[in-house]
Amino acid sequence: MHEKVLLRRQTTPALDLGSYLASGGFAGLKKAREIGAAETVRIVTESGLVGRGGAGFPTGRKWESVRTATDPERYFVLNADESEPGTFKDRVMIDVDPFLVLEGVLIGSFAISATRAFIYVRGEYRKEADLLQRCAKELEAAGYLEGLGPEGRALAIEIRHGGGAYICGEETALFRSIEGYRGEPMSKPPFPTVAGLFRKPTAINNVETVANVPDIVTRGASWLRSLGTERSPGIKLYSVSGNVERPGVYELPFGTPLRELLDLAGARDLQAILLGGAAGTFVFPQDFDMPLSYEAAQERHATLGSGALIAFDHETNLWRVAERLGSFFAHESCGQCVPCRVGTRRQHEMLEALAEGHGRGSERDLLVRLSQVMTDASICGLGQTASTAVRSLLDAEAKGLLAV
Repeated sequence: MHEKVLLRRQTTPALDLGSYLASGGFAGLKKAREIGAAETVRIVTESGLVGRGGAGFPTGRKWESVRTATDPERYFVLNADESEPGTFKDRVMIDVDPFLVLEGVLIGSFAISATRAFIYVRGEYRKEADLLQRCAKELEAAGYLEGLGPEGRALAIEIRHGGGAYICGEETALFRSIEGYRGEPMSKPPFPTVAGLFRKPTAINNVETVANVPDIVTRGASWLRSLGTERSPGIKLYSVSGNVERPGVYELPFGTPLRELLDLAGARDLQAILLGGAAGTFVFPQDFDMPLSYEAAQERHATLGSGALIAFDHETNLWRVAERLGSFFAHESCGQCVPCRVGTRRQHEMLEALAEGHGRGSERDLLVRLSQVMTDASICGLGQTASTAVRSLLDAEAKGLLAV
């Protein structure tokens, strides 16, 4: 049985500073201060930690780019805008261990010599935003923010509420929202490490990513490398929902077979699962023994995404599920670029027809061509991945894997 790390306080949440300290909290921040920013970044880099929000970018490399930037004004941003359908792991992390999340933010801010840290919380997570605000004030009063900024200055932490849009989970749209503008993605380059929030060098990580940092700094890079696989080191949180007996958040090392996770959640006689959230892929029973790792998912043209897993039994019309996904993307498109603005609406119209049983073969061909245009020409990840699940369903249908 895997020893819980991120969820070790799930049964006894540490919601005040005293209880967090009593359970070993802030050992990571203490060590980071002792070894310095450069060594902290080196440890995180060598650990192989990559972003757990879906993109999978190496965390240490991102931090090093910001740490060595020539601009003295730098920002650290925590992305807690968890809007991916089927994903709720970050909310659970904040609910049961807010100080662990904040300790990760403080270490990251110290490592890049940030002048300010921004925590961007999904608009619907009012309770979580209030909890983080209270905990941040408690840390400030206790002196934990002193000396974390450049030249020994105190770090300032600001809590910002999300704009109620899925697109604001995209890093540049999130920056625009914090700046007071409509949440719309910006073209890259320049990348956030060069010109991010307020056009300053910025490191942005999601909740699960920073929650890994304190233990990495305390236990060393080799500790994380000892878990998971060579190309996917560490542990992963999975949000499991749908036709399962025990929905919830599960923590497992990378490389754990998908079937083991399904058994833990009490899944029985499934037709398929949607792996990776709305922008993920449908996976069918013949692949339920696949290891849950980035490389194994890539080999099967699937994605782990943010770790969402939605299970569907044989009574589910998967084309109806696809239609709901199409409706979601059409509604959440910011409308900035034509391939996404028009493409998501045309996709939804065709999926409606397929869900009603009226789709023709020509419409399936058109869906494939439309998805390629959206993938190639959309500005950001929303349009680029809005048809991923649909494409996987079309492939499954061609192979005769659909039950309905």
